[in-house]
This record gives sequence, C-alpha cells and structure tokens, in this order.
Amino acid sequence: MVSLSLRSGLRWKVSLAIAAVSALVAVALSLVVHNAARNSMLDNARDVMDSRVQIAQSYYESNHRLMLHAKLDDPALPQQLKDAAAVGLRATYLQDSGGKGAPEVWASTPLRNGKILSIHTRFQDRFAILDALDRALIIGSVSVVLGGCALGILIGGQLSRRLRKAATAARKLADGDSEVRVREAIGGRVRDETDDLARAVDGMAEALQKRLEAERRVTADIAHELRTPVTGLLTAAELLPPGRPTELVRDRAQAMRTLVEDVLEVARLDGFAERAEMQDIRLGEFVQRRVRIAEPEAKVEVVRDAYVSTDPRRLERIIGNLLANAAKHGKGPFEVTVEGRVLRVRDHGPGFPEELLKEGPSRFRTGSSDRAGKGHGLGLTIAAGQARVLGARLTFRNADPEAGEGRGAIAVLWLPESAPTNTGSFPVIHVPD
Repeated sequence: MVSLSLRSGLRWKVSLAIAAVSALVAVALSLVVHNAARNSMLDNARDVMDSRVQIAQSYYESNHRLMLHAKLDDPALPQQLKDAAAVGLRATYLQDSGGKGAPEVWASTPLRNGKILSIHTRFQDRFAILDALDRALIIGSVSVVLGGCALGILIGGQLSRRLRKAATAARKLADGDSEVRVREAIGGRVRDETDDLARAVDGMAEALQKRLEAERRVTADIAHELRTPVTGLLTAAELLPPGRPTELVRDRAQAMRTLVEDVLEVARLDGFAERAEMQDIRLGEFVQRRVRIAEPEAKVEVVRDAYVSTDPRRLERIIGNLLANAAKHGKGPFEVTVEGRVLRVRDHGPGFPEELLKEGPSRFRTGSSDRAGKGHGLGLTIAAGQARVLGARLTFRNADPEAGEGRGAIAVLWLPESAPTNTGSFPVIHVPD
C-alpha cells in the first residue's frame, strides 16, 4: 500500500481555517435571521387575518352580505378550524404549501346561525420580501467567506514569509555561515511567536559557535604542543642505528607528525580565517602534473580544458588527498577527469560509506567496517575545507552499477567561475542535476 502525504503551506491552512469558521458563523446567523423574519411574518399574517375575519363577521351580521372574499362553510376549511368553531372559538391556521411559495393563512369564526365564516389568502407580496432577504443573506455569507479567505491569506502569508526567512537563515547557519542571525533575517515590526523562535535559534547558534570555537582552540593548542616533542622524536629516530626496529620507530614517528600537521590544518580551516592566494592556471595541464607526482598509476583524461583562477597550493592539496583516499580505501584503476571547471576522481573499490554520503566527511571517521583501521578520517575533511576556501564545491557519490558505471567512489570538485571576494564570501556554484 502506498501512502500519500500532502504538504500545504501555512498560508492556505490559516485561510481555510478562517474561511471555515466564517462559513459556519455566516450560515448560523443566516438561519437565525431567516427563521426570525419568517416567524415574525407569520405572526403578523395571523394577526391581519384575525382582524379581517372579525371585520367580515361584523359586516355579515349587520348586512347579511360577505366581504373580503369571505365564505360560509367553505368545504376546503381545515379540520382544525372546524374543531375550534365547534367549541365557539375564533382561530387562525397556517396551511403549509409543501415548500412552494408562501403558506396559506386561514382565519375562521363561528356565527350565531351555526355557520362558519372563513377567509384565507397566501400573502405572496409579503413573503416575496423573505425571498429577497434570503438572497441578501446568501450574498452576505459569501462575502464574509471571501473576506475571511482574503484575511487568512494576508495573515497566513505574512507569517509564512517570516517562517520561510527564518528557515532560510537557519539553513545558512547549518551550512556554516556564522554571521547569519535569524532575528535580523525575518525583520519587520511585527512582534509574535516567530520572534521568540528567532531569538531561541540565534541563542542556540551563538552557544554552539562558542562551543565549536572552544573545541577548535583546544584541538589547535594540543596539536601545537605536540608538534615540538614529535619533531624531537623524529629527529631522535634518525640517530638510531639502521635496522628493522629503527624503521618501525621512524615510520610511526612520521605518521604521528603527519597526524599533528593534519589536525593543525583542520583547526585553521575550521576557524574560517584562511584566504586563498589566487592565480590563473590551465587546469588540465596542472592536474596532469600533480597526478603524476601523487599517483603515477592514475589515468588522467582531459575532456575539455579551461583556465581557472584558483590557489594552486590548495588545489594540489585537494587532489592529493582525494587520490590518497582512493588509494587507501578503494581499488584501482584510478581515474581523474577534467571537464571544464569540473574535476572528477574515482576508484573502483567498495565506494563511500552511507554516513559520508548523507552527512559529508567528518574528522576521525574512517567509514564502514571494510575501511576500518586505515587513516584518521582527516583527508576528506581537509579536502572539503580547502574547497570551501577556494569557493568550490566538493561532492561525493558512488557509481551506479545499474547504470553501467560499475562499482567505485566518485569525488567531484566544482570550481567557481569567479574567485572568492575579499570579505571571504564565495560565489554561487551552479551544479547541474
């Protein structure tokens, strides 16, 4: 069974709610007014007919002539009036016409000679006013509902716009733009619950930013303090006599030094203080030279070359880390493709883990179990941070076997058409679907 979920905007929900309430109120008031007006007209019609039958009775008893269309012992006289006349009562009676036009109003009175004098009419002109009143009530109800819808759209639209602005600002905060404040984003003079939400989100963002900054400083301080003893350890290892134990010590000391340098680099990138030193380079030629140094066995294909303005040192770092990640966690052959401003690096291994595809690279997370024990999870984190400094976008995906791409991990670097600004902001990268 397939379940369908409909998503509607807050504007339309508020509009429908106000319209529904307006419709209920309008219908209820219309029914009350209609019934009150009809009962009043019927009571007035009874009074008029009662007065007429009294006049007709007085005239008949004086002149023995009928007036006002009165009749004696009318065969159509309702039984209720016959029963009232039998006990000597003057009475009126409403005979329903089955919903067609005005009801027929009867009035009767017994005479001294035992006969019953009666009058009846429909008062069409008076009940025509009731029809006009009903039309006016319908028009008024429709106007109230439409006005309620317009008011709901206005109120809901304003609230929806504020919430959308707040959501956009919150997404920017989640993407790492620490300068954004939700309260400033929604703006306006209206003070409502959205302001409370904005202040709460801004407070949370500031608290998280302070915590992250504190963690970054601690990480940087630890790595900085470790640099000197690790350098000394590496120097001391060089003085050891040749042999297998010495090689192991040197290898582990070099690995520790590399780790310390990577941690320091991550801390600098997390501080958003790094700025690129831009140069114009020919991307295809640059990539070919750097790949031959970093991974000589990798195949480089330049589909379309392009001149780009970028920081060669940071771009080289990105390429080297992507190739090193492919060599550690993937399998050959390794392929590097340059197509305009787009650079792709792929291997034919098991692919990226699902956590990385969903959340992006994270420090000290090496991926799934088949990649455990290899590296510290800093290579792709540094590559993503350097791409951010360049104003580029680094994406990760796995090859689709069903589409004939086989297996493997694919990292794609989208270089921007223009360089980052002096303020550190980056241009928008338009990525095709």
